[in-house]
Amino acid sequence: MKRLLFALLVVASFAVVFIPAWVIRPFRFQSPEALTLALALRTWAPVVTVVAGLATLILAVGLVRGAGWRQKTLVTLGMLMVIASAALARFNYFERVFFQPVSTPQFESASQVKLDPDEMVLAVRSGAQARAYPIRAMAYHHLVNDTLGGVPLVATY
Repeated sequence: MKRLLFALLVVASFAVVFIPAWVIRPFRFQSPEALTLALALRTWAPVVTVVAGLATLILAVGLVRGAGWRQKTLVTLGMLMVIASAALARFNYFERVFFQPVSTPQFESASQVKLDPDEMVLAVRSGAQARAYPIRAMAYHHLVNDTLGGVPLVATY
């Protein structure tokens, strides 16, 4: 019974962190229901991972006493998963992984660009100079730091 409860707590602490990361990914459909679930899990993840961490620690002490090396290894791996989940629950990995600003954008002339005819761009014009930032890239990065006509700008979407 202790092993089952330990395993369920490990899975729960992992799930409250992994499910939001799986649901909230760029460039794929996200239903309102799935986003609601992901955001609720993301909100509760810090509390769930602390409770699961304390409970698994208590269970781990009992599970490793007199246990063989295999069980000790599995308990250790489970505890490492719970610790990693607790750390990730307090870290905004979405911003770190998905939403990195482009600091040094690369450009091609309009005649050399290969975009689909239906692809949208965010266009900026300053005097005779212009830039176009593909929305597909903007959806991933959200920010592009650029200079146009000697004037620094931040394009965002």
